[in-house]
Amino acid sequence: MFDKLEDINTRPAPFQFYTAEVLWTDEHTSKKMLEFHLNESVDLSSRNTAFIKRSTAWIVSRFNVKGNSQIADFGCGPGLYSIRLAKEKANVTAIDFSANSIRYAKNMADREGLKVDYHHQNYLEFETEKQFDLIIMIFCDYCALSPTQRKTILDKFYRFLKPGGSVLLDVHSLITFNAITAKAIYERNLMNRFWSPNDYFGFLNTYKYEAEKVTLDKYTIIEENRTRVFYNWLQHFSRESLKKEFEGGGFTVEDFYSDVCGTLFSENSQDMAIVAQKP
Repeated sequence: MFDKLEDINTRPAPFQFYTAEVLWTDEHTSKKMLEFHLNESVDLSSRNTAFIKRSTAWIVSRFNVKGNSQIADFGCGPGLYSIRLAKEKANVTAIDFSANSIRYAKNMADREGLKVDYHHQNYLEFETEKQFDLIIMIFCDYCALSPTQRKTILDKFYRFLKPGGSVLLDVHSLITFNAITAKAIYERNLMNRFWSPNDYFGFLNTYKYEAEKVTLDKYTIIEENRTRVFYNWLQHFSRESLKKEFEGGGFTVEDFYSDVCGTLFSENSQDMAIVAQKP
């Protein structure tokens, strides 16, 4: 028992383990995540409906989205942005590794009579011959990627964009990092049975990595016949660190905002959005 508790409370190296795909592909947890996506009043798996409407309107205006616009939505979830952009007559390609989310998005597109090119795939492995005017990755997906994965995704973005094409994505700022406190929590059926329909004991260990500006929520879920561990990594950025990554990928950084609604950038914002262009 002591050894098991020692394992539960062991702090791994930053981004040592990657379990995001398991979270989104497990039948139970992916359904729970979809429920959060579709809850219009909360900002959990995606932001609330009012925010998404304002955000879409700003994107259409900022990037001159029109009938011949080619847009890629990385981490599209249940199509909350891709459906709205398709309604603007844009040609939308959307990628997500949650089968439940893609299934929902396809059904929504069919009901609306919209053509969206959906791909059920890990976007780190996605390849295409298409060239895009705009690539979006919204709700801080970029933060969940390791430095190596972020380099992979920026390389893809650069290859997939037309010359003069843009990337829009958002990240967590250092304001958010500084507000997080390391902790350890134990609770039966942690998070109201989010992790399993069966009875379980849940441990949450939150770690901060000051030098790297990374946080980890490590969930250990112990059921009668199995034990699983999930690692929720989040990288936090300053404007300078985010700009350095994009410029290292060959991009020209155009603007910073406080969110993907185009709100004027503030140093006190919990999140920030970047617009970067392929020269």
